[in-house]
Amino acid sequence: MFETLKTAHKKDPALRGLAGYLNATLYPGVHAIWAHRASHALYSAGVPVLPVAISHIARIFTGIEIHPGAKIGKRFFIDHGIGVVIGETVEIGDDVMLYHGVTLGARGFLHDSKGSKRHPTVEDGVVIGVGAIILGPVRIGRNGRIGAMALVLDDVPPGATIRAPKANVGRK
Repeated sequence: MFETLKTAHKKDPALRGLAGYLNATLYPGVHAIWAHRASHALYSAGVPVLPVAISHIARIFTGIEIHPGAKIGKRFFIDHGIGVVIGETVEIGDDVMLYHGVTLGARGFLHDSKGSKRHPTVEDGVVIGVGAIILGPVRIGRNGRIGAMALVLDDVPPGATIRAPKANVGRK
């Protein structure tokens, strides 16, 4: 539990000093991660219904949906968090950071079969920006950077940066 608070304190510049640790205990991303750690342990132990119930209750209170089957590494941080969706077969490495509105999802029933790896694998040190959508069993390589509003449907090599296409705002 304390590791999650330390991670929030380290990664969020708004959290300073001892008060920063106390403030981090109020962050929805911190609550979602704590709830996920509990639900994942129960899910992995084969406990029926309760892991999903914990996940749904956490979503109601935090606006963050993490399936209990998702595997999440150490020092994971979700900044702001509203609208984050993390699917069942997602695998997240250590030291990963997500911003609000990120979806780590499947491509849907036309592409995916039950029991298959349907969701992304995010390696260590990755940062995923606001509103990014990563779909399918793709791999985001170590220390990759996914920019705000990017749509990722293919593997991303280690250290690469993916940006969303530029919008034609104000152009005719």
